[in-house]
Amino acid sequence: MSLEIIAIMGIIIMLLLMFSGMNIGMAMLVVGFVGYAIVVNFSGAMGILRTTPVAQATKYSFTVIPLFMVMGNAAFVSGLSNGLYDACNKWLSRMPGGVACATTAACAGFGAICGSVVATTATMGTIAIPEMKERGYSNTLAVGIVSASGGLGILIPPSTTMIVYGISTELSIGKLFASGVFPGIVQAIMLMITVQIIILVNPASAPKGFKCAWKDRFQSLKGLIGVVVLFLAVLGGMFVGIFTVNEAAAIGAFLGLLMMVVRRKMTWKNFAAVMKDSVKTSSMVFLLLIGATVFGNFLTISRLPMNLANFISSLEVSRYVILAAIIIIYAVLGCIMDALPMILLTIPIFYPIILGLGFDGIWFGVIIVLVVNLGLITPPVGLNCYVIKGIAKDIPLQTIFKGALPFCFSMIATIALCTIFPQIAVWLPNLLYRA
Repeated sequence: MSLEIIAIMGIIIMLLLMFSGMNIGMAMLVVGFVGYAIVVNFSGAMGILRTTPVAQATKYSFTVIPLFMVMGNAAFVSGLSNGLYDACNKWLSRMPGGVACATTAACAGFGAICGSVVATTATMGTIAIPEMKERGYSNTLAVGIVSASGGLGILIPPSTTMIVYGISTELSIGKLFASGVFPGIVQAIMLMITVQIIILVNPASAPKGFKCAWKDRFQSLKGLIGVVVLFLAVLGGMFVGIFTVNEAAAIGAFLGLLMMVVRRKMTWKNFAAVMKDSVKTSSMVFLLLIGATVFGNFLTISRLPMNLANFISSLEVSRYVILAAIIIIYAVLGCIMDALPMILLTIPIFYPIILGLGFDGIWFGVIIVLVVNLGLITPPVGLNCYVIKGIAKDIPLQTIFKGALPFCFSMIATIALCTIFPQIAVWLPNLLYRA
């Protein structure tokens, strides 16, 4: 039996284990270990199993994961989202669908200090959905815009998904963070445009804008102080070269906890909750990374990714046709898998192909995250839609998916724009990290 056939059988078995309910990290770990033992020998597989967990868990670059988790959870507990949403709401109040557009702007701002899709969606959903209901927005538009906008937390730095992609591909996390800024802004604008189109087609879905005094608008800017301080200190310091990524994460964790003190949210209960959630999420990510590394060693020794890359590169078709096929595969996988395991599973296979076709690895990371973002609001997984269902228990899940559907097209449009104009993603990192 050829090594490629063994690798393909390993992938199939791993998928079966995942869909049967086995922990995804453990599924990759078990299949990678057994596959390596078959291809090489049992002693070699045991060597991989002995060294990989310690080597991965003690990598200095991995410290950014728990530190940014602490920063995001602390920002969530501090209640920075309330002032952020209030300011966005007052400044966008007069435009049609102003509250819906303010939700998108607030999600983008909170994503810049949180990096968690679930936290961004849950936080803004708790604030924005009751507000939109009270002002006469349709349930469909209210839940649709929150579920779609919550995904901005996966794109705008700091992003856990970007960190995992950078670690998997050995690319600069700083460059990846910078690459997500303008695509995140474009995505937010496209979501706002979609809101305007929905209102134009169905005026009853949203009320007219309301007047807000300029005095109130300027007073609302006080609610942005905490967000601006975190953003400038962490990402600003990192982008201008004052901090490394790891140092920026440490500064962010410290400032996040300091915000809890300043805003009088620092209780033992809240502190324990921040640490517990951070450890829990970080442990999940670390297990995925360890399992993916063992599985990646198995794939590498089987030469499946290299042979597949050579075969695809030799095809006499446009490289954009191959790219489109890869994007479609990611879109389909995004409907049935969460973001992190999907990236860890596919990067060893597709990343060599992308490099072989001459595409930029930083740019491809943005494309992947955009496609993953699409999967957050598409059934049957649609993580953001289920988060919204937990908040708006009176709204059927079918209505939530229906409300998110129009925003899928705005995400597809953003993917197309970043593909046609790759400078949207790579201009800023090239500017900031000129060697």
